[in-house]
Amino acid sequence: MKRGLLLIDRGSREKEASEELVTICERIKAKGDYVFTNFCFLEVIPPYIEEGISKCLKQDIDSLTIVPYFLYPGKKVKNAVTDVMKFQKDTKVKFVVTKQMSMHKTLVDVVENRISTTLKENKVTLPKKDVDVMIIGHGSKDPNAQMSLNYIVNELKDSYRNVSRCWLEIEQPDIFEGVKKCEKDNPEVLVIVFYFLHEGAHVKTDINNDLTPALENSNLKKTYITKHLGVDEKMIDLIIERAKEVEDAN
Repeated sequence: MKRGLLLIDRGSREKEASEELVTICERIKAKGDYVFTNFCFLEVIPPYIEEGISKCLKQDIDSLTIVPYFLYPGKKVKNAVTDVMKFQKDTKVKFVVTKQMSMHKTLVDVVENRISTTLKENKVTLPKKDVDVMIIGHGSKDPNAQMSLNYIVNELKDSYRNVSRCWLEIEQPDIFEGVKKCEKDNPEVLVIVFYFLHEGAHVKTDINNDLTPALENSNLKKTYITKHLGVDEKMIDLIIERAKEVEDAN
């Protein structure tokens, strides 16, 4: 069986996001059993889904594994799956679609790696049990999105002094409210996690537009900000694991 793999990402105009996806596809091909790997975007900029599918179908493959590369379930994931399956009727290549990247222990591990790396880089030797953590997610009206981020928070709670979450947009608490909540907890050290896949506009600009003034107006003493999830070997393994789940089932 000759398999190809296509990541469907939300889309970003920032070149760093595309660069990360190129690297991720290269790593998947190196570690997985695929003759071809590529990515496309649901929206914002091309290559869109039609172009992504078309490029895949020009390859010598029998099966195409399609990965909705999103951190939350919801409308955008459903749209991606609906759009991609429209093309199944026009080809003999078998399409299989994975779950999105949510509700999985690997994501907890990636977040923990980001926290520990940030503490180490800033020479913070405080035990984890004395460190507070605030996770910033994108925000969604889909209750399953809240459940997905709550899963990360709950999995981390036993390891740190306090773990909370807030949202960049759409949902509450927003970043200002999230910082106020952390302030009331009076942390010795607060690590702020950017729970985003790519270094897009949200990570580069939007979060800081709210986070910087919120921190400046707080009495928090030591705050450190992690990198986004980005290219991480554990994320590569998670994509391959999600792919194998549906490949083995079909």
